[in-house]
Amino acid sequence: MIIIVTGAIGRLPVGGSAWAHLQYLVGLSLLGHDVYYLEECGEGSWVYDWQTEQITTDLAYPTDYVRRCLMPFGLDGRWIYRAGDCSVGMPLEDFRAICAKADLLIVHGWTLASWRPEYARPHRRIHVDLDPGFTQFRAAAGDRELKDMLARCERHFTIGQRLGAPDCPIPTLGYDWLPTVPPVCLAHWPVADSRASEFTTLMQWQSYQDFEFDGVRYGNKSGEFAQFMDVPSSTRQPIRVALSGGQPAELAKFAWKVDVGWKVSFTPSDYHRFVSRSRAEFAVAKHGYVATRGGWFSDRSACYLAAGRPVLVQDTGLADWLPVGEGVLTFATFEQALAGIEKINADYRRHRRAARALAERVFATDRVLPDLLARAMD
Repeated sequence: MIIIVTGAIGRLPVGGSAWAHLQYLVGLSLLGHDVYYLEECGEGSWVYDWQTEQITTDLAYPTDYVRRCLMPFGLDGRWIYRAGDCSVGMPLEDFRAICAKADLLIVHGWTLASWRPEYARPHRRIHVDLDPGFTQFRAAAGDRELKDMLARCERHFTIGQRLGAPDCPIPTLGYDWLPTVPPVCLAHWPVADSRASEFTTLMQWQSYQDFEFDGVRYGNKSGEFAQFMDVPSSTRQPIRVALSGGQPAELAKFAWKVDVGWKVSFTPSDYHRFVSRSRAEFAVAKHGYVATRGGWFSDRSACYLAAGRPVLVQDTGLADWLPVGEGVLTFATFEQALAGIEKINADYRRHRRAARALAERVFATDRVLPDLLARAMD
């Protein structure tokens, strides 16, 4: 099939964001599909330049980053970055011709900033929700562009496995949300050497403003992290966090080892290296994911599993759909977080094997993506 995947690789220039899109682009390519990447900025491109710590509207910065991310995977010449009347990448007329004969447009998360007539030309359009709860709250609050984009898609997928459950307050907006999982391309995420000593994670302190729905406020990681702040000082296990948007000095007071997030994960290879050199992941979730119990699981954690790294994550309702206890462990309280660290270290080899087995059985692109496509085109 001819497939166009939207993304925000250039607008969010860090390795984790790039990999979230690359799993689809590379995975679909390896399955034999004819894949193209679209980054649609809307009226203009506004990108944060990490080095200068300023917003840039120059298209060279994000498009150079897109090119560097896609080229190693044979996708150079198969992408376009659009902002207003300007575009970089493949010739615009060539891209419009691709739209006219494409079988599928995959709108990845919130990445399609505006809708142009040619985006209606592919045979089928689907939306893959990567931020369950916040996507629906934002649309319910009246975000016109998001509501319009959802209405133009014929299938709606979500990594929130529990949308529609009686105890899940996420509104369905009248759509039938089809569950899927974050795919990971195992060919590019082999099992890594096991001598690493630190539990790690990569996190953004505050991704966006909190949302309120039906009188309840749903927050970011900053809303959950405080109750687990003392974890590193309460265990002999070193824990390192690659942090964006928070105060490293504050975390360091509580024995967290802190890296500047973008510096250790700027490129896809940097991100890959950080994950692969970890012993396991210790991850606090956004308050909104915990409070809604939508069954969210991170594309980041799927990478840890593929690399043979156990994952200890805050519970979002995972046990309803994912085997937990080996490879993936969950916690809801401070005491459970400490116990989870001890369980992983007590039988590390078993948890490493279970982590990779889960990646192969649940998250591998050659399992996830054919199923997604079958339901998308049904």
